[in-house]
Amino acid sequence: MTVTGIGQCSWDFLATVDGYPLVDSKQEVLQWEEQGGGPVATALVALSRLDIAGRFHGVVGDDSLGELIRGSLVAEGVDCQGLVARSGAVSQRAFIVVEQESASRTIFWQRPTGGPLSPAELPVGYLDDSRFLLLDGLMADVSLVAAKDARLRGIPVMLDAGRLRPGMAELAELCDYVVAGEQFAFDLGWDGEAGSFADFARSVGAPVVTVTCGVRGSLTWSGSEVIHQSAFPVTAVDTTGAGDVFHGGYVFGLLQGWDLSAVLPFASAMAALKCTRLGGRSGIPDLSRVMDFLGEQGIPIPQK
Repeated sequence: MTVTGIGQCSWDFLATVDGYPLVDSKQEVLQWEEQGGGPVATALVALSRLDIAGRFHGVVGDDSLGELIRGSLVAEGVDCQGLVARSGAVSQRAFIVVEQESASRTIFWQRPTGGPLSPAELPVGYLDDSRFLLLDGLMADVSLVAAKDARLRGIPVMLDAGRLRPGMAELAELCDYVVAGEQFAFDLGWDGEAGSFADFARSVGAPVVTVTCGVRGSLTWSGSEVIHQSAFPVTAVDTTGAGDVFHGGYVFGLLQGWDLSAVLPFASAMAALKCTRLGGRSGIPDLSRVMDFLGEQGIPIPQK
């Protein structure tokens, strides 16, 4: 069982501080971490920790960060044969400042300086044996081609929509699941009210639409039903990557054949546990930890 992902990968520099610094000042860092990041890449790491194989297609530079990005994915068991290194290019990087008390984070990021992955760079058979396709839409052309290929093969597609980018609205209509951050929904005109969510979700064009709302949990529209999933209370250290891990947990649940009533709490538990550690990947749990956590919360545990 393999999940194919096409999208961003990054090297993240994370600094925890006791308060966000003022302009033109200095701030001592309480904790410093470096680790791999990126929406699709981190979702595939989450799936790997749940014993689901992943195949990643994306772009790095031929620099030292590119080597770190690739190595971090390979170490997690993600197939990176489709990760293309651009000659003379700089890999995507991010500097993330995390406020200790609130666990909120501010992200400064730079996209890779090399050109985006092109449809011609997808190898023949790139979807062979794949049970799911995960996209983040940053590279619009290749994402659209892959979504159409997956549809022809009957492979379900999920879009991780962080914000509205060129081609994203068209891409959403080709997907079976759109799992988005609030900013994407706001960009498309949602007013943030639960009562208007169904009308907004219908306008997206996908059969199932989920919007994650941080500590307020998530809202999901499927058919005529709107489901609110609460966020689980944990002692949060850092919310970086919570949405990415949520996507991984969501895909895992769908691959088990679970109903959304089971998929959503599982994905929410994955994201909550991730938030107990600094960085997007260090806190990603394995399956036994998620199941134990759900049991502690009194949530019925789906059977694999």
